[in-house]
Amino acid sequence: MDDATRRSLHGIAELLIAGPQYRAHGTIRLRVTPGGFGGVAVPQRVEGTDLVWDGGRAPLTGTYRALAATAGITDPGAPGSYTDTSGVDPDEEIVVDAAAVAELTDWFARGDAGLRAFAPDHEPVLWPEHFDLAITVDEVNYGVSPGDGGHPDPYAYVGPWTPREGPFWNAAFGALRPATALPDADAVARFFAQGRAEAG
Repeated sequence: MDDATRRSLHGIAELLIAGPQYRAHGTIRLRVTPGGFGGVAVPQRVEGTDLVWDGGRAPLTGTYRALAATAGITDPGAPGSYTDTSGVDPDEEIVVDAAAVAELTDWFARGDAGLRAFAPDHEPVLWPEHFDLAITVDEVNYGVSPGDGGHPDPYAYVGPWTPREGPFWNAAFGALRPATALPDADAVARFFAQGRAEAG
């Protein structure tokens, strides 16, 4: 995964969608949408390499502040409800590669479908803090990440609130599988089902 693209999309999620949504509606929750991701209570969403809103769209270029102005977002910035932010400044330049955007949004779509197949009664949430899509079932977190400082490539994870032991648990937080080992939503769902069984 291209680090610059991942950072820029994380910045869009946090500064232009989650932050303004939180200030207007009190929620930071985001969701996967066709070709990208968006808010649950505001119309702003990423679709491919564009930011889309009611009545308009613009390419993901320039600074976050300038793109916000184009989209009519008057209060760009992180929500302020958590401290572990993306670290992106509104005056930074957005840098996205179309192929990397497609890779990331495909992984989120695969993860969303896998989570829904695994736990149909739970609504997957794209959290802007860590830019990961997740649900919690019986004190175990299940989700997918586009990569982070600890694991730079996209992966799926199972994170029990109480640590478990055994060969399945291959990460400090629980278990992970690289996206390359999970080629479709069924494979993602099977990994989560194995995690549930291993967690007991």
